[in-house]
Amino acid sequence: MITIALSTVIGAERERVWRALTRPAERIRWDERLVERLDPASGDPAPGQRMRWRYRLGAICVELLERPLQVRAPERLHCEQALGLFRFSVIYTLGVESGLPDRTSDRTKLSLRLTTPNSVAVVGGTLDRFHVRRVASEFLDSQLRGLQKWCESAAEPGLPPAP
Repeated sequence: MITIALSTVIGAERERVWRALTRPAERIRWDERLVERLDPASGDPAPGQRMRWRYRLGAICVELLERPLQVRAPERLHCEQALGLFRFSVIYTLGVESGLPDRTSDRTKLSLRLTTPNSVAVVGGTLDRFHVRRVASEFLDSQLRGLQKWCESAAEPGLPPAP
């Protein structure tokens, strides 16, 4: 198995980061590789629920299938994800980090941990662990950068305020 772990500190409250991570209307705006949601919106994620997206993988679009296994708002989201032939287990962990002395709001430490098999079978052969690791790393890095940029923006244009 391949395991990749990344983390960053996001200059936004944990509830805002959780909303951006779990609400489809926000995800489609910050994840540059999501093209469209294929299933009707069904509210907040719940264990066993399925979400299907059209996802841009390089120059082609594939289906991204997500199934939450554990949801503990606003602290932890554990999902199984299938991206074309790639299968991932991804755990998002959100922690509160105290703000800097000159800031009044809290900051969120976001940790992502992905596990995936060492190889992927394809027609006529397999993709080895180096290619699988590269795809998985790019997948996580893209999510982390997009989520951070979105959450640290000054406003959420076009979205209703959080309840």
